[in-house]
Amino acid sequence: MKNIIYLFTFTLLLSSCGSSSEPTIGDLIAEGDLETLRAKKTEISEKQKAINEDLKQLDSAISVLSGEGNLPLITTITAKAETFYHFLELQGDVKTKQNVLIYPEMAGTLERVYVKEGERVSKGQLLASIDDGGMGSQLAQLKTQAALAKTTFERQKRLWDQKIGSEIQYLQAKSNYEATESAVRQAQSQLGKSTIRAPFSGIIDNVIKDQGTVVAPGPGSEIFRIVNLSDMYIEVEVPENYLSSVKEGKEAIVYFPVLGDTVTSKIRQTGNFINPSNRAFTVEVAVPNKNGNIKPNLTAKVSLNDYTSENAILVPQSIISENADGQQYLYVAKNIEDDKALASRQIITTGRTQGNMVEILSGVSEGDVLIKEGARSVKEGQNVKILSK
Repeated sequence: MKNIIYLFTFTLLLSSCGSSSEPTIGDLIAEGDLETLRAKKTEISEKQKAINEDLKQLDSAISVLSGEGNLPLITTITAKAETFYHFLELQGDVKTKQNVLIYPEMAGTLERVYVKEGERVSKGQLLASIDDGGMGSQLAQLKTQAALAKTTFERQKRLWDQKIGSEIQYLQAKSNYEATESAVRQAQSQLGKSTIRAPFSGIIDNVIKDQGTVVAPGPGSEIFRIVNLSDMYIEVEVPENYLSSVKEGKEAIVYFPVLGDTVTSKIRQTGNFINPSNRAFTVEVAVPNKNGNIKPNLTAKVSLNDYTSENAILVPQSIISENADGQQYLYVAKNIEDDKALASRQIITTGRTQGNMVEILSGVSEGDVLIKEGARSVKEGQNVKILSK
């Protein structure tokens, strides 16, 4: 019917414009009178505006008479099952177990420093030496005494094996030999404290004492800070109510705001102690640091996977409403025929939320057609018109 009215109106327009009593557009163009052409254009434009207004009124009347004009316009989505990962978002700090201050083990003058700041060192590498105060000479003397004691013991042993000499002479030689050997080992241990070596491979972050400084064991005599940036981790305080869901091996997504970088890792360790001050336990997340940009004490935002569902139905939070009884609901499009449908209210039970998506635990099945845009303007049992699916 709408098309018939449009055709009738267009025919009237052509007949009015094409009357034989008036010159045609071609005739006016052939005459070449500019003012006449402008006047004709103005006349046709006014007629076009009037016709457009008439068409709008006809469309409105048709919509009212057919009943389509009162139908709410909606869009729909189809519910489908998918894997749902929920993440607990917390803040943590970068740490390393290999970030230590190196202290001297003996008092003396820092005789020589063999490394500089920023230098990479290997485990056991010589970093510095302290004046031994003559311990080297003492060790040489002890080694001489030990060699003599060893020779005396070996000779006395041979005699004793031949039943020559007394047992007491043999035992005295043996005791003297063992005592001098013990003294040599002790002196070597003491002399070893005059050299400072790297406890692990890493980078010399800071050379704290200069060559020639008098140092001694204890606080305030730190000589180096050595850091290993290859074994980094994030330490996170997790509330105790997540004790059963945040476990070793679960996925963790780490974001460094300062670096603008995201790293995917796993939880490598969970603490066995609840801190009474904040009711939280500690979680460690390993962080690879191939380019060395991640530094100790750097702040990180950590998302820990605390819940996973293999067949979850997720819907946008915007389509869920709540009634006066506190029940949550959404609308399902039923009896779909062409672009028409019936809006049916469905009471639902929701689970966890991730971003703007909500897990539906009951009330919606896979394949249900849910009303998305327009969900808050429709009513129970109302006919609706679907713009897109």
